[in-house]
Amino acid sequence: MSLSLREQLLKVGLVSEKRALQVEREQNQQQFKAPRDKKRPQGPSPQQLAAQRAQAEKAAHDAELNRRKQEKAERKARFAQIKQLVEQNQVARVESDDFYNFVDGGKIKRVPVNPELRQRLISGELAIVRNEGRYAFVPAATAADIRARVERAVIHHNVASAAPDSDDPYKDFVVPDDLVW
Repeated sequence: MSLSLREQLLKVGLVSEKRALQVEREQNQQQFKAPRDKKRPQGPSPQQLAAQRAQAEKAAHDAELNRRKQEKAERKARFAQIKQLVEQNQVARVESDDFYNFVDGGKIKRVPVNPELRQRLISGELAIVRNEGRYAFVPAATAADIRARVERAVIHHNVASAAPDSDDPYKDFVVPDDLVW
């Protein structure tokens, strides 16, 4: 008759019944745990992947919000610079019954001018800019600075045209720019 090792140890008295049951339970638990560990996939779980994806989306969303906020601050700074340039360099407006017509956004607008302002606008010395919903006359150099910041802020600026071609049959006939209909 062969007795198991457990029974032999119990018979000799080297191990108590309680300790033998505890060791047996531990062996059974290890036996059941081992196959589960082998079945687990290597790598992140679906929950971890979802959490990582959500974190990446949140980071992208935050970056987009920061970019928009930065653009808004830059745009506000550019308009503040334009306002300052216009206030420092604008030519005084005049009250007159004579008007200068120009196009703004597909609509014909007009501002009162005197003959000197009209000549300066025609020659390109002055430009018309829009600042906070109002029109202002500024020198051409200031208009170039404003155009560098915001293109659409300069509404009207006559640029001196090149000399007429030598073979142009109408080169001797000058068309006045200040023609009033």
